[in-house]
Amino acid sequence: MSLLRLAAVAVVGMLTLTACSTPVNAPKAGMFDSDNALHYKPTAFSSKSGSENGIAILVTPYADNRADLDPHHLGEITARVIGLTGHGLMVDRSVADIATDFYQRRFQAAGYIVVDAASTVKPAFELSGVVRRLMVNSKNRDEVDIAIETSLKDVATGKVIWSALVTEKGDRFAGVAGNSKDDLVAYLNRSLGVVASKTVDAVNALLMASYPQLFNLTPGTKTIDGVTVYSAPLTPAPVAPVVVPAAAVVAAVPATVTGTLMLSGKPARAKVRLDGVYFGLIPLRTELPTGIHEVEVQAVGYKSYSEKVSIRKGEVTEMDVSLKH
Repeated sequence: MSLLRLAAVAVVGMLTLTACSTPVNAPKAGMFDSDNALHYKPTAFSSKSGSENGIAILVTPYADNRADLDPHHLGEITARVIGLTGHGLMVDRSVADIATDFYQRRFQAAGYIVVDAASTVKPAFELSGVVRRLMVNSKNRDEVDIAIETSLKDVATGKVIWSALVTEKGDRFAGVAGNSKDDLVAYLNRSLGVVASKTVDAVNALLMASYPQLFNLTPGTKTIDGVTVYSAPLTPAPVAPVVVPAAAVVAAVPATVTGTLMLSGKPARAKVRLDGVYFGLIPLRTELPTGIHEVEVQAVGYKSYSEKVSIRKGEVTEMDVSLKH
């Protein structure tokens, strides 16, 4: 073989090695192939009847803050996935778009009025956030790792009233037959559902505690697994005054002030009624509101005894009663 032909073969060999050194489906901007990708199908959320709370919320587009990744990149493939080739797991919608759409529909299902920037309805709150991690790998076991940071702003004040990083991480065995595209989309949706539900629960707890006038529920808070709160109000936000019609105004009842009644006597275990209400048996010690109370003592085979007694604030009033046959 001539030297010229040997040189040509060597060049062709170098080009072949170079072309195969990069995975077939490596995620690169501008090289997205929608036919060799997951076709994302959103989860259908069902709203419970009567769950509407009437609170308008603007969910602004989430940002994709994952480092150096194609917006459509989800993860890596080393196991068989029916309908996909290559090593990079891609999806036909951007990760940021999927996250935004998921949160919008999840808050709407929770009873919120979800609006966009062009809506004529003025929102009370604005939700925004960034995707820190959103990864699905198809390997010997499927893996999911999601971390989404969300902030909630009070539109009236312009202040961020809550922010948190919500996470979900897990794995599963896909089965001996491997995955299909729909299997991986369903796995992604279930995992996103966990993250979105944690976020909705945390926001509900915050708003019920800080803005109780917006809800018909008793304010409360609860700890939610996987939610690392960055900031939250230390004290409830002030509640707007409620205008009550004059006809509905009633006199305020002062806090109850009490004193102590100690009742002893004979026979033992005689029944004691206070203001007509059975309180127990002799001997008896009880706290009573200050003021005049009627004490009645009864026992089988004895004459009943009744007397009015004055209970004073912070004082102990003693009575000794001996019933007669």
